[in-house]
Amino acid sequence: MRILNVGFSLLSMSLLACGVSKTAKLNEAADVSIANEILPVAQKPCFEGAYYRKLVSSHDYWRGIEGTVVLPRIEFDPQRVHAKKPGQYLDNPSIYLGGSMGNQETDIGMAWEVVKEENGQVSKERKAFRPFLRRTGHESGQLAVFENAPADKAYYWYPGEEIKMSLVLVADKKIRFVVEGAGKKFEREFDCDGYLLKDVGEFKRVNAIDQVGNEGKPVQATKTKVLNAEWKATNLYRLVNGKLTAVPFKKTRYTEMMCPAVKYFDVNASKAQIAVGAESLTISGAGY
Repeated sequence: MRILNVGFSLLSMSLLACGVSKTAKLNEAADVSIANEILPVAQKPCFEGAYYRKLVSSHDYWRGIEGTVVLPRIEFDPQRVHAKKPGQYLDNPSIYLGGSMGNQETDIGMAWEVVKEENGQVSKERKAFRPFLRRTGHESGQLAVFENAPADKAYYWYPGEEIKMSLVLVADKKIRFVVEGAGKKFEREFDCDGYLLKDVGEFKRVNAIDQVGNEGKPVQATKTKVLNAEWKATNLYRLVNGKLTAVPFKKTRYTEMMCPAVKYFDVNASKAQIAVGAESLTISGAGY
């Protein structure tokens, strides 16, 4: 069990944000029994428009998610060139975390993106994984937004590099995203009106081949492959005995989705890996 020593009782949940130190270090996670834990549903419907593997938690008193992953290698389909953006493709690999609370969705993690070259020009090609944050709009009037980390080499990561991503609800309407690895770090606090400390919600982990201009539509045929993403571990956050605790995102804590069909995914994991939310994963638009 990994614990952030926040120093607040359950009666002080509204003050939790002040107690989640940015510099707090966590010990290795181990499983822990959670009273009245809600189990995940057996199935969820796929949303059309992308090839993706998603592990999503139950709708319960979760406070975030974290994962350590080796970023995948990419082989693009040469026939799927973006006609309006020479050098780019109609398939965009991404690997990210996210959640849903108060009828507001978030997708936050890494997407294959353009970079700013040494000469100051933006590259024509997408060349690196770069952090992004997306939220949907909320009934409060908060607008939907999508943003990237600054176009700076300090925030570019590459296939084969190992990173740790975390997404934690630190206060009402505020989540903290951190990605670090290979000597680089990006951190951002993100306003999300639907995310409240007292409420239930769900969190997810996603590997995807997104497709340009295709959201909500059937996937387009492609031979693009995203190869050998390796999750070393994944944990959910929850208050246990008044302390923010990391517990393994094991098989009994998630609904497994492979969309639009299982045939596009090659997933490998031992029993020991499954117990800690680890696996190796390849996505192929050509299928297996």
